[in-house]
Amino acid sequence: MVNPQPRPLLLGHRGVRPLPCLGLRWRKPGFPAENTLAAFDYAMVNGCDGFEFDVRYTRDRRSVLSHDPKFNRIEVAAVEYAGLERRRGYNLACLEDVLAQFGSAAYLDVELKVAGNEATVVAALRANPPLRGYVVSSFLPDVLLRLHHLEPSLSLAYICEHAEDAERWTELPIAAFIPHHSLVSQRLIDEVQARGMKLLTWTVNDAQDLLRLARWGVDGLISDDPRLLVRTFPRQPGAAS
Repeated sequence: MVNPQPRPLLLGHRGVRPLPCLGLRWRKPGFPAENTLAAFDYAMVNGCDGFEFDVRYTRDRRSVLSHDPKFNRIEVAAVEYAGLERRRGYNLACLEDVLAQFGSAAYLDVELKVAGNEATVVAALRANPPLRGYVVSSFLPDVLLRLHHLEPSLSLAYICEHAEDAERWTELPIAAFIPHHSLVSQRLIDEVQARGMKLLTWTVNDAQDLLRLARWGVDGLISDDPRLLVRTFPRQPGAAS
C-alpha cells in the first residue's frame, strides 16, 4: 500500500496483542503474550519502530510489566517479585530487562499504570537511557508531575481516553500527548504540534483509520497489530532504519 504522507512512528501496543479481531486466537501456540520480551521482539522483527508497554511495581519495588493489577490472580503490588511466576514457565519481565535488550534499537513508550514507584523508574532510565527515543507516559497527572519533579529532563506523555480528561494536556510538563484515536482531529494535532509537542494515538487497528490519521499529520500510531502498521506504512527504500 503506497502512502504519500511521511511515515509516522509505528509502535506495537504491548508489543503485540493477538485479538480475535486481528484473525489471531488468544492462545495460539507459539504466539507471544503481550507485555513480554517476546512480544516486543515480534514488533521489532515485523518492522515497527518500537512499542508501548505497561509498568506496575511489586512489594519490593521492582518495576514489572503487567497491564492488570492482578497477574495469575495474584495482586502484583502485594507480593515480592520472586512470587510472580507465570504458570507457562517464565517470570514477568522488568523495566530494566526492556532497557537492556531494546534500549539501543527501539522507541519506547513506558506507561506507568500506578503511582508510587517513580524514583525507581527514573533511576532505571538514568542508568540505561534509551538511545532511539522514548516517553514515560501515564493516565495519571500526579505521576507525571512527580516524575518531572524528580527529573525535569524526562520526556513525558499524558494519555487519555475520554473527552472530559483531554484538556489536561495543556497543564502538564509533557513532550507528547497520547489521546485515544476517537478524540483525535486535525485541529488537535495542529494545536499540539504548535506547542512544540508530539501527538501519538492508540489503539488503531484499521488501515483506513491509520491512513487518515497519518494524512492529518499524527506523529505516532500505536496498534495491536505490528504487521498491519508496517503493511500500511512500508519503509521506503533508502530510508533510515
